[in-house]
Amino acid sequence: MASAAEQLAANLNFSAFAKAEDLKKRIWFTLGALLVYRLGTYIPLPGLDPAAFARAFNSQSGGILGMFNMFSGGAVQRMAIFSLGIMPYISASIIIQLMTSVVPSLEQLKKEGEQGRKIINQYTRYGTVLLALMQAYGIAIGLESGNGIVPNPGWFFIVTTVVTLVGGTIFLMWLGEQITDRGIGNGISLIIFAGIVARLPQALAGTLELGRTGAISTTVVIAVLVVAVLVIAFIVFVERAQRRLLIQYPKRQVGNRMFQGDTSHLPLKLNTSGVIPPIFASSLLLLPATLAGFSQQQNLPSWATAILASLGHGQPLYMIVYAAMIIFFSFFYTAVVFNPSDTADNLKKHGGFIPGIRPGERTAQYIDYVLTRITCVGAIYLVLVCLLPEFLISETGVPFYLGGTSLLIVVSVTLDTVAQIQGHLIAQQYEGLIKKSKLRGGKRGR
Repeated sequence: MASAAEQLAANLNFSAFAKAEDLKKRIWFTLGALLVYRLGTYIPLPGLDPAAFARAFNSQSGGILGMFNMFSGGAVQRMAIFSLGIMPYISASIIIQLMTSVVPSLEQLKKEGEQGRKIINQYTRYGTVLLALMQAYGIAIGLESGNGIVPNPGWFFIVTTVVTLVGGTIFLMWLGEQITDRGIGNGISLIIFAGIVARLPQALAGTLELGRTGAISTTVVIAVLVVAVLVIAFIVFVERAQRRLLIQYPKRQVGNRMFQGDTSHLPLKLNTSGVIPPIFASSLLLLPATLAGFSQQQNLPSWATAILASLGHGQPLYMIVYAAMIIFFSFFYTAVVFNPSDTADNLKKHGGFIPGIRPGERTAQYIDYVLTRITCVGAIYLVLVCLLPEFLISETGVPFYLGGTSLLIVVSVTLDTVAQIQGHLIAQQYEGLIKKSKLRGGKRGR
């Protein structure tokens, strides 16, 4: 039998949405904030020669700069004030998460609830500023070393560039937090989502133009679009998949009353690590090619040239290393964010147990066993989703814009945002039911 929440969700319609005034305000605020972000991606840094920078970027767009440009919505290609994007914040968050499993003081803060979470968030902000300063200084030095990119190099240009780029990142971090608090969805994720989706119409138009001019057959274009829809449906299915462990609670007596034992579930996501493994793997694989491109004036050894050629897109070695790194980071990041021992201890403290499994260490071993199995399936799923675009590009020549990482981000953020909208609508319907019941109770009392 469907739960009350599922019944309400099935009855949602446009009239319920029209009555949700608070939800509409949140959606308009979110759209306005994302519009401000998109406008900032078109404001260029001062002191640059746009033509010289465009030539330099086009020569390196296939490396890590191309990936950062995708996440920033084209801001890197225009070297705008939001060129750093929100990536320093994401990097700082990942570093802090890794440190919480190594540093005892941070691990203790993580267990202190809301107050500890606020302190960890503050450390993340400090780390964001530090990483942004380092990256902005590196960008300023790199721009000065380019051929004619900066007409008037010097300390004034370096200071101006660092202040502008760091300020842009801090503003985006603040804007993302405002969206999370006053808007709908996760603000940081929506900023990345907006940057990726903003370039989708241009990429789709380019693909259709290739089909119109005959560079690619119409059958291939249609087949690629159908495959993209099927991949999106597959991602939605897997991202919602869970392995639920049955949890039972014994009977307990409170005062003179005896309460029956309850049953619950411990949900384990099939893809616990999310999009982190593809991001790490892509960054590490693209970094050598990018560094080699910047040092192309120097004569590289023949063995280094052969390795770089083998690590190019579509090459067998690239596919193998990419898949191996995704699998490694899937297990590594899952081990960082989920601790079976802590989960088993929490269940034991609250009297919960898995039927047939002894509480304590045996429960932790069982959870770890199940988590390892589903992480293996999740890692294979990530490999399939991330390598499919590479096969399409190498075999058909279609510039498949939504690669594995970007496609995962778009689908995951969309699912999360839709779930939050649905939650607001269900809460609004519950409030309406409570008001009606109070009115009816008042009339009966009279």
